[in-house]
Amino acid sequence: MGCGASKVLPEPPKDVQLDLVKKVEPYTGQTTDKYKHFIKDDGSGGKAVDKMGSPSPPQATNNPYPGGLANGHPDPGDPRRNKVAKYRAKFDSRVTAKYDIKALIGRGSFSRVVRVEHKSTKQPYAIKMIETRYREGREVCESELNVLRRVRHTNIIQLIEVFETQERVYMVMELATGGELFDRIIAKGSFTERDATRVLQMVLDGVKYLHTLGITHRDLKPENLLYYHPGSDSKIMITDFGLASTRKKGDECLMKTTCGTPEYIAPEILVRKPYTNAVDMWALGVISYILLSGTMPFEDDNRTRLYRQILKGKYSYSGEPWPSVSNLAKDFVDRVVTVDPNERMTASQALKHPWIVTMAASSSMKNLHRSISQNLLKRASSRCQSTKSAQSTRSSRSTKSNKSRRVRERELRELNLRYQKQ
Repeated sequence: MGCGASKVLPEPPKDVQLDLVKKVEPYTGQTTDKYKHFIKDDGSGGKAVDKMGSPSPPQATNNPYPGGLANGHPDPGDPRRNKVAKYRAKFDSRVTAKYDIKALIGRGSFSRVVRVEHKSTKQPYAIKMIETRYREGREVCESELNVLRRVRHTNIIQLIEVFETQERVYMVMELATGGELFDRIIAKGSFTERDATRVLQMVLDGVKYLHTLGITHRDLKPENLLYYHPGSDSKIMITDFGLASTRKKGDECLMKTTCGTPEYIAPEILVRKPYTNAVDMWALGVISYILLSGTMPFEDDNRTRLYRQILKGKYSYSGEPWPSVSNLAKDFVDRVVTVDPNERMTASQALKHPWIVTMAASSSMKNLHRSISQNLLKRASSRCQSTKSAQSTRSSRSTKSNKSRRVRERELRELNLRYQKQ
């Protein structure tokens, strides 16, 4: 449910028909949190989940002042508790009256995500607090709410309720604690094509449901696919609808906003043509390629060269573990990573592809885990090094680092000029 900064924000959806199946608590005029000077913590020592993902170390429980407070002041020796107290103090009193704030588990440019516990039921949830006094925050909030208020699907993160104030919106959501898709793959000792089809079938079910409702995610990537719980039988859940586009039935289905994450963005968006929900299927094709190999079909540190690769749609099946991957799996990838969106499989068609239908029954059950995990870890390491290098050339206060992963309009204009001259 991250709030990543790798995005260009879309226009706020208009005239969206909402199915308000969740409880929504409107703004009542109260802007101060009467609880902020009386912060309490049960000191349970529970594990926080980073980005709804991998567990972080348990909190110390020997502090005589719950929440890291001593005489109403933060304990300078306990920065994690101080951080929780800091964000708890910002919460509206209606929220703190109903939920215990446990831990900060994620943050973005205009949002914070905390793990909470319902005071009556003790059920854990996540609350995403979005600062709506900023235009960008309002747009993200509107996009997410327009989607989450309408959807109810086992493979899509669920909205429980909403609290609104003049400057913030608090979205109470399901808490996914099983980690990100590729973190789970690395942690497993085995991963076969059958495992890949199980994952893709769940994601495709969710995407098909969204597309049926006229919703296009527009930022599908591994970081937005989370496991619901740590168990081996956990379902996959699609999260982060900050860039989603929502259309009513009968509305013009074409979209024009340039948005997405560079490595997963579809060619038709790069050439700035009106596009359809087929852009989600392109992203799923890229995810499928990574799922089977641990490598990217299109990758280059230079953004212009990366976009040229995507526009050509040229990728290879060289290197490990591709010699061990079935032709049927490669056929599935080829039918989704297709430059012409009209030739690209839809979610419904992808679910009927023989590789998915048979759960890779005719494929080799060779364990691909070693090659995939090595490739994933190698890529993560190289990305980490390049990020550190880039950050070292900027001021720590610069906002450029947050924008470096976004699709840049200027780059696309230059790319299109060259593309048209060819």
